[in-house]
Amino acid sequence: MKGKAGKKTWVTIMALCGSIFLAHFGVSAQDPGRVHAIAAPSAPLPLEAESRDIKRFSFIVYGDTRGRQDGNALQYEHSLVVDSMIARIKQLRSGDYPVRFILQSGDAVLNGRDARQWNVSFVPLIDRLTTDGGVPYFLVPGNHDVTGALTADAPERQAGLRNYLDAVSLLIPPDGSPRRLSGYPTYAFGYGNTFVLGFDSNIASDQKQYEWVRGQLEGLDRNRYVNVIVFCHEAPFSSGPHGGATVEPQTATLRAVYMPLFNAYHVRAVFSGHEHLFEHWVERYTDAAGPHRMDLVVSGGGGAPLYAYEGEPNLDEYLKSNAADKVSLEHLVKPGVERGSSPYHYLIVRVDGGRLDMEVIGVDWGAGFKPYRSNQVQLQDP
Repeated sequence: MKGKAGKKTWVTIMALCGSIFLAHFGVSAQDPGRVHAIAAPSAPLPLEAESRDIKRFSFIVYGDTRGRQDGNALQYEHSLVVDSMIARIKQLRSGDYPVRFILQSGDAVLNGRDARQWNVSFVPLIDRLTTDGGVPYFLVPGNHDVTGALTADAPERQAGLRNYLDAVSLLIPPDGSPRRLSGYPTYAFGYGNTFVLGFDSNIASDQKQYEWVRGQLEGLDRNRYVNVIVFCHEAPFSSGPHGGATVEPQTATLRAVYMPLFNAYHVRAVFSGHEHLFEHWVERYTDAAGPHRMDLVVSGGGGAPLYAYEGEPNLDEYLKSNAADKVSLEHLVKPGVERGSSPYHYLIVRVDGGRLDMEVIGVDWGAGFKPYRSNQVQLQDP
């Protein structure tokens, strides 16, 4: 290409390539520091009404993927988890329990205010899950993603929240949707006979968020949604460095405010992270409808530096305040006392009507991680 015509053609080609790049990554030429949007899933969930009759499927749960080299390289440990997930998604695709979505309980990156950490280290890995794996990916923010501020309007929270919302802009319900609390990273969706709700436990004391969560649970068609699943970052009960003798403000609010709500609406399971380990609690209680069980699972082995057991939490006050419902707690699986006792891992939860079971996949131990004398457990009493 020579002369003005060749130069004009070259400029046109470059402009077109730039437009394609920006359209794919969802960023503006005037603001290159924005976080790239994670690619939309190649096999998105159908509308709620269209999946009503589905009663058999699986979903994946994990959390805490932040890495030591965030902003400089892909999250290496997280990439091992992603490799294993994609292999299992493809393996299960033609069976009776295909993986239909992934839940991530937060702490995607070390510092959520840094767009480079999202773009370099996290987003490319999740693009593989949504395109090669083909499945929808649902993330709620962790304290590292939104700086751990305790109120929704805290100034130090806003940059991280903006980056989070940019990353998941093609994945979660949009503002204005009946399944999204506008302006918040708080949303829900229904698939088959299962309803899933994710909320921002970093601001657990936020009254507006609480009322929205309560409204979603109160308005459910429980003839259809026999399974109600909640996921958030902080856990109501744990025994790592964020638990044990330590009672963080978010934990105190979860116990005092959200756990009674979850009992009232018979939530089946709560999945959390924050602790970089695996542990499993079971709460049993009785109300006018009879006895119930809620499984509380901490899965923070997505790639962040691993934690270990530090002690049991004091539950006397919690049990006393819920004595009317005959609440009891069982620490079904405790983490080991050595760092690395819980491997990098993720969970596959299988739905079969009203029955739930769970498989724990340790990616760096092979088949050696057996927290239940195997790596599988039913999420219900016999």
